[in-house]
Amino acid sequence: MSIAFRFLVVLSGLVIFTGCVITGEVVRVAEVTEDDLSGLSQEELKRIAEIKEAQKSKVSDSGIKNVIRDTQKYTVDSYLAQFPDADNPHAQDYKVGGYDILHITVYEESDLTREGIRVTGDGFISFPLVGRVRVQGLTTSEIGDLLSRKLAEGQYILDAHVSVDIREYKSKQYMVLGAVANPGTYSLEAQERILDAISKAGGVNFDEGAKTGMIIRAVNAGTGKQRKISIGLDFAKLLKGEKPVANLLLHDKDLVYIPEVEYFNIIGEVKSPGSYPYNKNDITLVEAISIAGGFTQIAARNKTRIVRVEDGVEKVITVQVDAITKAGKRGQDVKIEPGDVIVVPESFF
Repeated sequence: MSIAFRFLVVLSGLVIFTGCVITGEVVRVAEVTEDDLSGLSQEELKRIAEIKEAQKSKVSDSGIKNVIRDTQKYTVDSYLAQFPDADNPHAQDYKVGGYDILHITVYEESDLTREGIRVTGDGFISFPLVGRVRVQGLTTSEIGDLLSRKLAEGQYILDAHVSVDIREYKSKQYMVLGAVANPGTYSLEAQERILDAISKAGGVNFDEGAKTGMIIRAVNAGTGKQRKISIGLDFAKLLKGEKPVANLLLHDKDLVYIPEVEYFNIIGEVKSPGSYPYNKNDITLVEAISIAGGFTQIAARNKTRIVRVEDGVEKVITVQVDAITKAGKRGQDVKIEPGDVIVVPESFF
């Protein structure tokens, strides 16, 4: 091999190597300025403005997300392992509370039968012969036994057979929020389960909602140890009956939450710009660009930017993508957040 040929080989290798050298910060974060969006066409800038406006007009569920963030997370199996009575119909028999409406039958004395007895806000009812009786926190069978005992104590009826039914459930509620037809608050009835809640709310809209969600509930309610937990649910499987154990009994003040599908957006020099569903926990910038078909030949790869709103502040994250993909710095790949707008400008040289 001649000396001249060897020199050319070494020189070409140096050219290739220096072409991959990345200088400066791989990732830089700053508040948005007009210059941060340079290199985009008026049409692309208009599209970014439309995305931002759509995000502002969308009802925010950040409050729910903050609650979820602070909860201890359970699967259905791990929850039932720690709280076996939580789904036991006998242990979770409905307990009467304020504003419930009762029907009370005394079989030996039809004149004592009463329809439409409303429980007071502080948990009492008034009943003939026995007067004012506290029923707050009792099951219907316990109320029947209590009235029977009081009738006997007053020497009115010995061994009375008293039956109590709930005509209207008013004291306890749960919420269903997210991708359902009729989100809102619903009265909790005896032995209602998650599928009952979904049915009342008009069903899950899987076109707009995720297939998974959760139930957020308080454990040790009414004590100094009360805390919020969340139990992960696969609504697609639940509705198909594939995991019936996940059809948990509802508790007072439960929140059944089916998150709406969130999106990230890619504008500019990628092969398939547009909005893409954020359908897994971790999507990085490099993955997002791949999902959009990769860069075009005229993309300014190392001026890729992510426009993001954090705590009400609009920020831009500038990324030298080649430093991540070619220079062995994948640890600096940026995680994409729902609502992000990825901007890939055109290279002018």
